[in-house]
Amino acid sequence: MQMDNQFPARKVPRFCSFRYGLSLLLHFCNVVIMAQRMCLSLTMVAMVNSTKPHGLPNTSTVEHLDHIKNPVYNWSPKIQGAIFSSIFCGVLITQIPVGYLSERYSIKKTIGVGLFLSSLLSLLMPMAAGGGEAFLLACRVAQGAAQGSVSIAQHAMWVKWAPPLERGRLTSLSLSGILLGSFIVLLVTGFICQSLGWPMAFYIFGACGCALSLLWFVLFYDDPKDHPCISISEKEYILSSLNQQVSSRTQPLPIKAMIKSLPVWAIAFGSFAFHWTNNIMVLYTPTFINSKLHVNIKENGLLSALPYLLAWSFGILSGHLTDFFLSRNLLRLVTIRNLFNTLGLLLPAFFSVCLLYLSFSFSSTAVFLILASSTGTFCMAGVLINGLDIAPSYYGSLKGVTAVIGMIGGLISSSLCGVILNQDPESAWFKIFFLMALINVICLLFCLVFGKAEIQDWATDRQEHTRL
Repeated sequence: MQMDNQFPARKVPRFCSFRYGLSLLLHFCNVVIMAQRMCLSLTMVAMVNSTKPHGLPNTSTVEHLDHIKNPVYNWSPKIQGAIFSSIFCGVLITQIPVGYLSERYSIKKTIGVGLFLSSLLSLLMPMAAGGGEAFLLACRVAQGAAQGSVSIAQHAMWVKWAPPLERGRLTSLSLSGILLGSFIVLLVTGFICQSLGWPMAFYIFGACGCALSLLWFVLFYDDPKDHPCISISEKEYILSSLNQQVSSRTQPLPIKAMIKSLPVWAIAFGSFAFHWTNNIMVLYTPTFINSKLHVNIKENGLLSALPYLLAWSFGILSGHLTDFFLSRNLLRLVTIRNLFNTLGLLLPAFFSVCLLYLSFSFSSTAVFLILASSTGTFCMAGVLINGLDIAPSYYGSLKGVTAVIGMIGGLISSSLCGVILNQDPESAWFKIFFLMALINVICLLFCLVFGKAEIQDWATDRQEHTRL
């Protein structure tokens, strides 16, 4: 049965609707979260001796003043890798419990409190760095726990707020804030570090997050039927389109069935590959540019930011294409998921290999780096939303479990990159990019063979099993 025959044909205006306003609000929440997470990848260039910015004045008085404004630490690449990856330790410990609790408790409070705590810890980050790497590691782990609550709870939000034929648009709009946040932080952090000192980057993004968390508490409600500002027509449209897929379940979580489900493992492996690749490109792009192109920190920030502007566009485009294909009955949902999984996992692997063998000039290096970093965004219309297809009633828990497996990939890759760079700087990037390509290809094949896009028998929960 085709999806557009399952749900009411009557629709309310999309881009002027309240649900799209909430998606845009969540978009900016993700912008701030990602800015707080990523700014360290560029401030690290200014924070350590081995990558001290070029072009600084050489007089002792200016150097002394600059050291006060920009403290410099003697951290090896291995320690830097541990600091980078520490935030994912915090994210990991929250994914499964928050995913499970998001099906039962207030998403409004979970996201709002998580965003506020992450912002508060961002304000404390320079002080933690001054106390030593142990304090900074602890602060990053705590910030990761707060951000993990936001990242997992926002997926469960769309179970009640996203009509099935608009899931692609709404989720890609909100999740693309992660990419816009990457672009903004890499674009402006270099200027902040050079003009105001690297601590100001943490202060600015932390203050923005605190303000945005207050706005979230005012504007968001857990259920559209309880929101005082949404129109009656939009409320009726959302509720009527979801009543065939979302139920108030009382059954326990089918853990054994989930473990045995190959479609769940397909999502998990795809998530593993996505996070492995994404973490390398997000955290180590400034380091790669600094080691290969030898530019100052301002130019480093500009070059590091460019891929995420294109990735942001790809993320929004993939969501619109998904809903277009579904609404026109052009492709089956499982075909759409496989298409975007292929684009999101295969293209970064291909362009990263091109980065090793075909980057003969500054321009060619920049082009391949932009494409390798941006094309992974197509997974937003693939594995990153696939759980909502196969188990909408258990989406929070399913997303938590698969996200943990994905985050393990990100944790391993970011730590392993630091070790490889520390042990073998000459051939390090060859090893990093080839391993990344191998993992992407293997996980993609698993997704193509075992991935599904229909509600599974174990997830029906008193619903009629519906084939998409």
